[in-house]
Amino acid sequence: MNLFFEESGDFKVGSVLSTAGEAHQVELSSGKRTKVKTKDVLLQFEKPAPDVLLEEAKGIAAEVDLDFLWEVAGQEEFGFAELGAEYFGHAPLPAEAAGLVLALHNAPIYFYKKGRGRYKAAPEQSLRAAQAGIEKKKQQALVQAAYVEELKAGKLPEAMQPIVAQLLFKPDKNTIEYKALEAAANELQTTAPRLMLATKGIASPKDLHMGRFLFEQFPRGAGFPALPVPSAPTSLPTANVAAFSIDDVTTTEIDDAFSVEHLLDGTVRVGIHIAAPGLAIKPDDAIDKIARSRMSTVYMPGDKITMLPDEVVNAFTLAEGTTCPALSLYATLNPQDWSVISTTTRAELVPIANNLRHNDLDALVNEETLESGAGEYPHKAELSLLWKWALQLEAGRMKKREAFGLKPEQANRVDFNFYVEDDVVSIVRRKRGAPLDKIVAELMIFANSTWGKLLHDSGVPGIYRSQGAGSGAGWAAKMQVRMVTHAAPHQGLGVDQYAWSTSPLRRYTDLVNQWQILACAEHGVTAPLVAPFKPRDATLFSIVSAFDAAYSAYNDFQQTMERYWCLRWLGQEQAKQVDAVVLKEDVLRLVDIPLVIRLAGMPPVARGAQVRLDIVRWDEVDLTLEARLLEVCAAPTDEALAAEEEEGEAAAGDSGEAAVEEVVEAEGAVAAVSTDDAAPVNP
Repeated sequence: MNLFFEESGDFKVGSVLSTAGEAHQVELSSGKRTKVKTKDVLLQFEKPAPDVLLEEAKGIAAEVDLDFLWEVAGQEEFGFAELGAEYFGHAPLPAEAAGLVLALHNAPIYFYKKGRGRYKAAPEQSLRAAQAGIEKKKQQALVQAAYVEELKAGKLPEAMQPIVAQLLFKPDKNTIEYKALEAAANELQTTAPRLMLATKGIASPKDLHMGRFLFEQFPRGAGFPALPVPSAPTSLPTANVAAFSIDDVTTTEIDDAFSVEHLLDGTVRVGIHIAAPGLAIKPDDAIDKIARSRMSTVYMPGDKITMLPDEVVNAFTLAEGTTCPALSLYATLNPQDWSVISTTTRAELVPIANNLRHNDLDALVNEETLESGAGEYPHKAELSLLWKWALQLEAGRMKKREAFGLKPEQANRVDFNFYVEDDVVSIVRRKRGAPLDKIVAELMIFANSTWGKLLHDSGVPGIYRSQGAGSGAGWAAKMQVRMVTHAAPHQGLGVDQYAWSTSPLRRYTDLVNQWQILACAEHGVTAPLVAPFKPRDATLFSIVSAFDAAYSAYNDFQQTMERYWCLRWLGQEQAKQVDAVVLKEDVLRLVDIPLVIRLAGMPPVARGAQVRLDIVRWDEVDLTLEARLLEVCAAPTDEALAAEEEEGEAAAGDSGEAAVEEVVEAEGAVAAVSTDDAAPVNP
């Protein structure tokens, strides 16, 4: 006796060896033995042999006319043997019966299984819908195959052209467009981004990186709606000063300027004037909602996406030859020891005499010319005085920093400015701590610290950057930087509190703090009652959280684009061999450009040592560089050791160290990533 039976959803045949009650011991053609319950047996037969029957059954199943079989079946539940008699016109032979079972089982859109060997014909409406679905899938498969062939031929299918960004950055993997892109990339042994570049769906690697960022951060586009430009109050007093700013040549959002007055009693009054959009923009108005959605200007070499519309920026930027609304901090100084006698904060109109540019003054203004008085340049006397005060401010910060248990800041670091014109990049080395940089940086830190204290003393909350002991050990324990809504020390800067307030055209936190400071300046002790944000304001906490997320994403993108332009620079210069400094084990930074790489198989070399590399290749899509070590050129230098200490962990990607970078005031200029807010130019 032989059996045709169902086991785990599969149909099998075998010879009965023995029977005991409701179970049979069956031997399969493979020689394997299995126990089959009587309820799972569909057919018992003597002939033909089990293997022959199964082959004949498969042939018969393939020839069954399913449409005719469905019509014959009717709408009532049936057993396969009953249907077989009607379909074949006689009691089905074993092979015919088994073939019918296979046909019924393999046609689920025609027949619903109701039990062992029992089925029911699908309703006509359901059958027709299922058939239409199958036909649709067949047509989609043909379209998908055509897309694949077009992609392999280097042509982007027309249907994919409007959805390139979605296919690359947030694809619906069930669409035929994505399946075709994935299939073509696999067949060509490449990746979807590279295939899009090859088919001109993406014009260049730069557009790829930019497109990813815009898709993720600006899904509705980076443009602004048409909005009326608000104006500052007309009743503001006009300051009797001739202020000047110090910025890079590419800067358009000029939000800080300085003035110097010699008073009759021999003291000096230094004015720090900050652009005041907070006088016109109000919380929750249309422009505020735009600024809050962006949180910051996005910087990248050669371009930027501003936080505020150009019309608003132009209305409040401290442009040369204009009288601008500003929030001014005046510090009265004793020129004998440069101690601060008093400070005053007020909103006013400030005449801007000049916009000084680093590109014009860097060669003229240095430590030697400031000391000797040599050379002629605008605001020479004021810059000389500000330089002396800046040195005192820095010394005071360093003393406070050391009291916190930190080492003094390294003054021999090198920063890099990026300039891009017509897709050609220039990367200019610039020593950190140059006089003009130090003047701006120290006065901004002084303003942010002083206004942070004003907020605290007035009982008005603000947004502070705090740096204190965190988790971990050693350096990592000191370098945790966080944003809080109460005054707290910033150990890295060496100040008791630090509230970002000096860049309200470019950072939303500074605009929020400006609103709070204006309330303090105008209302004094009643400021907590009228300030836009009250203590423990949930909105303020949400702003801090949103800013942290946006600022981190923008910083990552800025670093991505810096890396891209570094690789482009190598191509422009046709660099074959380059010098690099060892930061940590196999992590190196090139000397001429701020490009950090890993060198696989790097032999042990002292940190800070300078080495010579042979460039093998680089990839502007993956942003990787492959190189070989040629020789160790020099022992560690002070500059290299300083860079290694501050940058090594962050460059290696270790999570134990919080790498925080201030946005540089000079637009397009990029400071090296630092664990210290004070390190870049003009915090």
